[in-house]
Amino acid sequence: MSATLTTLPLNRTRRTLLNWVMLGIAIAVATIIAAPFLLLVLNSFKTGADYSTNGPLAWPTTFTLDAFVDYLNRVNFPRALWNSILSSTVIAFAGTGLALLASYAIGIGRIRASTAITAILLIATMVPHEALIYPLFYGAQATGLLNSIWSIVIVFTMLWAAYGTYILSSVMSTFPHEVLEAAAIDGAGRWRILWSVVFPIVRPTLSVLVVFIFIWSWNEFYIPLILLGDPASQTVPIALSTLRGQHSIDITVVNAGSLLSLIPTLIFFLIFQRTISRGVTAGAVK
Repeated sequence: MSATLTTLPLNRTRRTLLNWVMLGIAIAVATIIAAPFLLLVLNSFKTGADYSTNGPLAWPTTFTLDAFVDYLNRVNFPRALWNSILSSTVIAFAGTGLALLASYAIGIGRIRASTAITAILLIATMVPHEALIYPLFYGAQATGLLNSIWSIVIVFTMLWAAYGTYILSSVMSTFPHEVLEAAAIDGAGRWRILWSVVFPIVRPTLSVLVVFIFIWSWNEFYIPLILLGDPASQTVPIALSTLRGQHSIDITVVNAGSLLSLIPTLIFFLIFQRTISRGVTAGAVK
């Protein structure tokens, strides 16, 4: 009994020391990750002269909003913001919906050559965008969708639906057949099984897929740069890139534009943080 009592403080001390070490490592890693964002914020509130004189690492001599005002005067940010929100939202929900239907047919419907179809979808997600740009450009031009935001909506809906189908089909292939057979015995058809049985179970995974597709679509650059030449249809990343090409590069203005571009996705991520956490851990609990 005494030996047990004497070992308890030692174990607590060791655990406490280990906790402090892990906490210190976590703080160091978080500082390294947050450093570029902190520099982005600091340089956004500097003047051009302050940045040229003191450099990017110095504390601003005076905090000013001149860079933000200059950026908003050069770029139609509300229009670009609306284009990004509209396109990313439609792509996220449409791509996830198509992925749900396709993965239901592959994973549960057990269609023929399902393995080959899944392999093709995987290969489609691995093809670089540079290899797709010529057919996409001429296709958008032939259909009259060039310089229209719906061109990138169609393209990325298909691309992310292929990726989502690959992910969800592997999840649905492990779906318990007893549940499906019980629903079929009760008279449920395929659509009823999908929406009343399968959808509630995979809903956390679908929520995570919607969030990630939204963020990925928001940050897409290369294909929108080619297909959206009209400033009225450009998204936020494209509007920011044209700022650097049309005017002399003012680092403080670029930082201000980058910060304004980052804020919506950061807010979106914070709102759906619990959704992501529940979706990631849902598969670990039966």
